[in-house]
Amino acid sequence: MEKSRWIAWGAALVIFGVLMVVTPKIPQSEEYHDFADQRKLLFGIPNTLNVISNIPFFFVGIIGLVLCYWKNYFQLSLQGELWGWTLFYLGVTAVGFGSSYYHLNPNDATLVWDRLPMTVAFTSIVAIFIIERVDEKKGTISLLPLFLAGVLSIVYWRYFDDLRPYAAVQFVPCIVIPVMAIIIPPMYTHSSYWLWAAGFYLLAKVTEAMDKPIYKWTHQIVSGHTLKHLFAAMVPVYLTLMLAKRTIELDRRSLLTIWKVRLVEVKERRRFKSNSTETSLDVQYSAVSTTNE
Repeated sequence: MEKSRWIAWGAALVIFGVLMVVTPKIPQSEEYHDFADQRKLLFGIPNTLNVISNIPFFFVGIIGLVLCYWKNYFQLSLQGELWGWTLFYLGVTAVGFGSSYYHLNPNDATLVWDRLPMTVAFTSIVAIFIIERVDEKKGTISLLPLFLAGVLSIVYWRYFDDLRPYAAVQFVPCIVIPVMAIIIPPMYTHSSYWLWAAGFYLLAKVTEAMDKPIYKWTHQIVSGHTLKHLFAAMVPVYLTLMLAKRTIELDRRSLLTIWKVRLVEVKERRRFKSNSTETSLDVQYSAVSTTNE
């Protein structure tokens, strides 16, 4: 088991190294800082809506941190879970500060404090998933390496102006977590909330990419980047709701298995309904025939 773990980590590092060699460098574009909505709407705050739309992160992060420790409200039974969710909510809370600070004066130097807490949240979620779906011990041990990988991706980008490691830290969890949520049996109920959270994050990325078109379509009421913050804040909201509602899953089946079973049930109901209709028509036809004779 120990040997297979080292082989897995080694394979991951080799794949990452190959990708770093074969893919071109991705520098940080200066155009990234040129947001559509740069209005001063409140107390002279630059980029007002892009700044204050980060407030939800702060409140959700604080609430999550409190509930992690207040009478064990989330019923976190494993030590690794508690550490992982604590790290996640610390990252979410820090996003509220870091992203607001960045949008007050958008540039590469302030962008560090926007992205750093996000990497903390991303990497802690991956560790939590390993704890819940794969192995408690492995997931707990992975907390520190994943956290360091996230921090190093920011350092690498800042010093070498190359976003490739950061892109991996951000987008790999976006692919791996929904896939794991679907195919690996969960420890807890309400597993579908992971997919809702992934959906909101996808919406956040879409609205971020359409910052200026959305600002134009809404007649300069709200920009895509402001909506991005609000959609992204729904991710920790849904995960918090999941933690509050979930219980131990006694019948551990993956979402994929559940969907397959439901699909079969739907097909069986349709087949039964079709057969019932045909039988009813046959009876009516027989009755009509007998009456005519």
